[in-house]
Amino acid sequence: MMLLLDLPFDLNAGQGGFLAAALFVAAFIRGYSGFGFSAIFIILAALVTNPLPLIPVVFACEIAMTAFQARGIRPHVDWRRTLMLLGGAAIATVPAVTVMARLGEEQARLVISALVLLLSLILLSGWQLRRPIGGLGNLGVGVISGMANSAGVGGLPTAAFLTAQPIPPAVFRATMIVFLTGIDMMALPVMAANGLTGTDTLIGVVLAFPILGAGIWVGSRRFATADQASFRRGVVILLTALAALNIARVL
Repeated sequence: MMLLLDLPFDLNAGQGGFLAAALFVAAFIRGYSGFGFSAIFIILAALVTNPLPLIPVVFACEIAMTAFQARGIRPHVDWRRTLMLLGGAAIATVPAVTVMARLGEEQARLVISALVLLLSLILLSGWQLRRPIGGLGNLGVGVISGMANSAGVGGLPTAAFLTAQPIPPAVFRATMIVFLTGIDMMALPVMAANGLTGTDTLIGVVLAFPILGAGIWVGSRRFATADQASFRRGVVILLTALAALNIARVL
């Protein structure tokens, strides 16, 4: 169906098919683990097209996916931590998006890939905190995530810090889902103000919906029996490899 239409963002049929498959994989990962959707999709998209115009589509999709998961996650959200993270992200969102919107295609691909590679290596390092960080620490992590979210990968810094703390998998997943929804809702109006949204964005979101639903449904059904630590490590290894590949292509 998707390939029979005039695709948005001047995508050809091959690019459209690749991005549809990437979207399903990313949605499955989001349903399964609660994070990784934006980073996986954006880094895969960067292999075949300019990822910058796709970031608002990804954010709209991320917000929509929360509707699929809201009922099951509500009891597990760490609201105090989430609000502090969102407060930090609010500080950084406007200046970070404004800078990112002015980058060219190759610059955007390089910046996004380098950021994903750095954050993925931090996650892979196995770095651990002796105890959960407090309010100011969460605020600072939120600022870093707000900056990274201008590249569509705001979840990775927060995932790194939450993974480094003794947090139950269900709380990690639920808190990440709510936080990611919040920072995406902050970023979308700023992206619109900087000319990063338009008719193609709306078309992209409409085409993505059935793929999102399928990926989230399959991923969420797997969560109950998931080995979360191993799965998250696999996701991060994939991100590391894709980011390195993108950097090699640009250089």
